[in-house]
Amino acid sequence: MTYTYQPKGVCSRQMTFDIEDGVIRSVDIVGGCSGNLQGISRLVEGMKVEDAIEKMRGIKCGFKPTSCPDQLAIALSEAAQKS
Repeated sequence: MTYTYQPKGVCSRQMTFDIEDGVIRSVDIVGGCSGNLQGISRLVEGMKVEDAIEKMRGIKCGFKPTSCPDQLAIALSEAAQKS
């Protein structure tokens, strides 16, 4: 299943990822801090959705109440509920 999410309150503009059998297969994030987001994408590829959510949920960016990893966790949660 391919899922696209429009993050809120962060620099990135779009997150698209594929989930197969509860495992994240690919992640593409547009906008934001390129190096950090490439690193996050590679780290979560092959990870179970629940594990990625647990590790990233609640991370903040500076004084913002959220971050790109937190937004990815939210997107993964939404996708998991729809599957």
